[in-house]
Amino acid sequence: MATEYGQGYGLPTGPGHAQGVGGRRHRMPAALRAPVEGRAWRELAHVLLSLPISILMFTYAVTMVSLGAGLLVTFLGVPVLAAALAGCRGIGSVERARARGLLGLDVGEPEPLRLKRQGFMGWIGAVLKSGTSWRALLYSVLQLPWAVLSFTVTVTVWSLGWSLLTYPLWFWVLPTYAGQDGIQLYGDEQRAIYLDNPFEIAVTAGVGLLFTLATPWIVRALTTVDRVMVHGLLGPSRLASRVVELESDRGVVVDTAAADLRRIERDLHDGAQARLVNLAMDLGLAKEKLREDPQAAARMVDEAHGEVKTALQELRDLARGIHPAVLTDRGLDAALSAVASRCTVPVQVEVDLSERPAPAIEGIAYFTVSELLQNVSKHSRATWAAVEVWRSEERLMLQVVDNGVGGADLSHGSGLAGLAERLDAVDGILVVDSPAGGPTRVTAELPWRAERAR
Repeated sequence: MATEYGQGYGLPTGPGHAQGVGGRRHRMPAALRAPVEGRAWRELAHVLLSLPISILMFTYAVTMVSLGAGLLVTFLGVPVLAAALAGCRGIGSVERARARGLLGLDVGEPEPLRLKRQGFMGWIGAVLKSGTSWRALLYSVLQLPWAVLSFTVTVTVWSLGWSLLTYPLWFWVLPTYAGQDGIQLYGDEQRAIYLDNPFEIAVTAGVGLLFTLATPWIVRALTTVDRVMVHGLLGPSRLASRVVELESDRGVVVDTAAADLRRIERDLHDGAQARLVNLAMDLGLAKEKLREDPQAAARMVDEAHGEVKTALQELRDLARGIHPAVLTDRGLDAALSAVASRCTVPVQVEVDLSERPAPAIEGIAYFTVSELLQNVSKHSRATWAAVEVWRSEERLMLQVVDNGVGGADLSHGSGLAGLAERLDAVDGILVVDSPAGGPTRVTAELPWRAERAR
């Protein structure tokens, strides 16, 4: 595991370089710049477009589904209903693209149709059985009432705010072209109240400013509902997302197992196997020299004895790398203590578990701590380290701390990134807190599964 400490840190250059979104520092508060930001105008465009688009969607969905339902007494109803659902799936694609462009919402594609048999009938069956199709239909129906509400609220507050804010600019138009003294607040046959003096005009503009500043946040709150609807009804279902995640994790597990097998094969071929071949050759030569030169044969046998010890040690190390016997016999406390004793810095080990986890989880925890301690030995330049293991509800928690130089980072494709992928394959999490200068704190979470009878 080769993790580079002290790299991958973008340290600030000074107090005057505080960065905001996109790497820029905004000197104007968010409340003041919101009305003129591009995001506010994109969200406004989304709300304004939602009404005509939702009318078309609602009309199509209700018409086609009603037609298909009415024709179900005949064979034509089934393909018409399938066509309606297929059209709703197409509408979903358009809406995901619109949300991506105007709301910045990146929603993944839902699961594709799974045809159990080829042909037109197979396609009809796949469309009718797909949950994505029915969710898209539900979205097409529900979007219209929400679009009417959001359009009405948005147009009202937006036009009111800008009208009142710009009232001092167009106040002169009213008496000139409309024959009245400004905005009329009250009027009957005897009297009328107009906003026509400087104080009233200023107050009107101030109220307009408040509405103008509040409008982007009101629109943003309304579009939050659109985001939820698009994500929940037009995106992949939780089950499909979980299937994709499990398929990805299975690929990681397969790749990891293949890499471990290659490592074991390489270690056997380059280590113990090579020593055993040399040992066989040396013993063969010693056998030939046994009668001619007993002393030389004895020296060769003595050297072969040393080679046997070395080969046995390499085989023990290799077996420990596959699954140490002490872990199976005595559990995490003893196994991690053995790993800590081989670390180049003093390591304090504390394991607080009332019972042992499942063997698979226990093995992953052992190798995780082992690799992290190898990191400490090779890269951290630390003088001490500590390992803590405990259970928190249904999670097994591991933490390795050292006082080294810090700078460990998951984002550079290092050994820590590979370890995070391995933990993710079993629904685990790896969190690295390693500021430049140290200390480094690596926390891992694993799902807790209790030990069964071994």
